[in-house]
Amino acid sequence: MTTANGQSDALVFFGATGDLAFKQIFPAFQAMVRRGHLTVPVIGVARKGWSVDQFRARARDSLEQHGGVDAAAFKKLSALLGYVGGDYHEAATYARLRDALGTAARPLHYLAIPPDLFPTVVGGIAEAGCARDARVVVEKPFGRDLASARTLNRLLQRYFPEPAIFRIDHYLGKEPVQNLLYFRFANTFLEPIWNRVHIDSIQITMAEDFGAAGRGAFYDHVGATRDVVQNHMLQVAALLTMEPPTEIDTEAIRDAKEAALRSMQPLDAERVVRGQYRGYRQEAGVAPDSSTETFTALRLRMDTWRWAGVRFYIRAGKCLPVKATEVWVALKHPPADVFGDVKAAAPNHIRFRLGPEVVIAVGARAKVPGEAMAGHPIEMRACHQSGDELMPYERLLGDAMKGDATLFAREDGVEAAWRVVDPVVDASMPLYEYEPGTWGPPEADRLLAPGDRWHTPAATEGVP
Repeated sequence: MTTANGQSDALVFFGATGDLAFKQIFPAFQAMVRRGHLTVPVIGVARKGWSVDQFRARARDSLEQHGGVDAAAFKKLSALLGYVGGDYHEAATYARLRDALGTAARPLHYLAIPPDLFPTVVGGIAEAGCARDARVVVEKPFGRDLASARTLNRLLQRYFPEPAIFRIDHYLGKEPVQNLLYFRFANTFLEPIWNRVHIDSIQITMAEDFGAAGRGAFYDHVGATRDVVQNHMLQVAALLTMEPPTEIDTEAIRDAKEAALRSMQPLDAERVVRGQYRGYRQEAGVAPDSSTETFTALRLRMDTWRWAGVRFYIRAGKCLPVKATEVWVALKHPPADVFGDVKAAAPNHIRFRLGPEVVIAVGARAKVPGEAMAGHPIEMRACHQSGDELMPYERLLGDAMKGDATLFAREDGVEAAWRVVDPVVDASMPLYEYEPGTWGPPEADRLLAPGDRWHTPAATEGVP
């Protein structure tokens, strides 16, 4: 799935002294070097006027705090590192970058910078002649709404062809998220029941047990809907609901996923509940009168042949009781209650635990020992994975360097996802306060159909 212009021969990353680089990018680089996936020059670009030795020291500090230093791999990585310091608004910065690239003709530019700097940086790259035959990776959030996403798409396409634009969502690089796609289409037993005839409802929960965590100034301009619902959660929903791709090909997979996103109906205020945990406004960087949501619950509708009538619930928030991401697929009850205890019991289910553990499980009923024909719920774990997994940024940056866009959002997919949340993302809607350590405001219950309840993931696997 590599594009015609082949492997990138240099990696440039803007925002090289930032928090994302420190926590995730340097560990990903070391892992790529260890596997032999990164052998080209890596040039950091940032405003700080550092020397390359200071930059290498920053990389070592990052690794010491996030995963550890592999002496052999770090020695190789350190030899690849270069650094260009300068103001993003000055042409001289990009001229120095051009010199640092040397003979590299197909660089990958990774923009780990705030979105408001994208126009300045991509323009500077192009003016310096660094965009020719190059690729660009853009971090989320990709726009603030549908209009700004379209503007950003047009801006990028002014300098780069669409196949050279990689809109990154690190969540799509996670092993358990990839497992959703594989599990759905690699097993014959699932497809016959994966429709409105057998599925009653689907819930997707992304719970975090911490607050703004020092990112208040950033988060207060984003909120839960923009931060994780428009991208992470809708992408997971698309993987769950997409039709089988016509072939194992980058564009065929993205076509199927984007078709699922387009089938999601735009939200309205009646199908969304926003919350804010008590104490959020006292976080550093947060406005004292902030109306930013730290919790979003919504009821999604998909008007397709496969999914008509199936209820989709999505819930994401901070300061909830646990840190866990989970998909809960509730199946319909049997058409006849032969034993008299089934209709009142919890339905069969399929559960995908996407983090922190990786689990696929099937919930059913089995007879309890004794004379009575009575049952109790059991759960059979179909999969519990661990091992030498690729880190999300390791996988995604490696794919981008090869030109493999399978795990990246395409222009129409980004706009389709924004179309779903656009009517509510800036709407004047109630904001309900909730206590930290609870499952959000009780008002979220009004989204549930009669007989439905929120599924609450356990803190760890093995907890009933």
